[in-house]
Amino acid sequence: MRETITSRKNPLAQLARAARDGREKGLVFAEGVRLCEEALRASAAFELVLHTRGLAVDERGARLLEKLRALCTAVHPVTEEVLDSVSDTKTPQGIVALARRPETGREVVERAAGLPLVVIMHRANNPSNAGAMLRVAEAAGATAVLATKGSTDPLSARALRGSMGSAFRLPLWTGPTLAEALGWCEERGIRAVATAADATAAHTELDWTVPRAVVVGPEAGGLTVEEARAAADAVRIPMREPVESLNVAAALAVVLYEAARQRGFR
Repeated sequence: MRETITSRKNPLAQLARAARDGREKGLVFAEGVRLCEEALRASAAFELVLHTRGLAVDERGARLLEKLRALCTAVHPVTEEVLDSVSDTKTPQGIVALARRPETGREVVERAAGLPLVVIMHRANNPSNAGAMLRVAEAAGATAVLATKGSTDPLSARALRGSMGSAFRLPLWTGPTLAEALGWCEERGIRAVATAADATAAHTELDWTVPRAVVVGPEAGGLTVEEARAAADAVRIPMREPVESLNVAAALAVVLYEAARQRGFR
């Protein structure tokens, strides 16, 4: 049994905080039993696990630790005070893990299988919303997600927690400009669809049985007129007055599930 880490200044605790804050670009920070389990299912490459001794008392926690020890040589018990200093939540669940950052890039999304249903998150700057969009995308059958330059990192601690593991599984391309993302779609015969309040067609009036990409803009103001016009098509989501807009993750869910319905999703 390894000796318990008791100092917040321990190098491993400092490494965990650096990963949590995005200062270790090659690592992702997963916190909590559920998210660590999802990382395991996604065959994440674990580099470090810090846990309280109380986690091993819980049956589910003990099973998780057993699996992690089989894959990672750096599994260390820590005091609750040390874990509190590392945690990114108000109520720590007794475990944090660092894993190697999954590959994200053009080549990754080009390997995605199935009839393309791509999500383009343009300047999505809220990590929680980005995570929610990733979860919605996976649930509705999206084949890949592109996060344009200026968007929050979909593998940051908060976004990863919001996605509940979907970010580990979905093919991701981070960092293209919107023009690059739209150009990539055009090259592959994927018709990009902008979400715009002033679009003439409702989201239910479009044919979603062909290769499509849904483009959603930032939370505050959505896509600009020029950005929406750059897409091949545009749709609006009908809403009763006086409501004028939906949360971006909710709007994406409405559109993607219409695409899924047309594609025979049950």
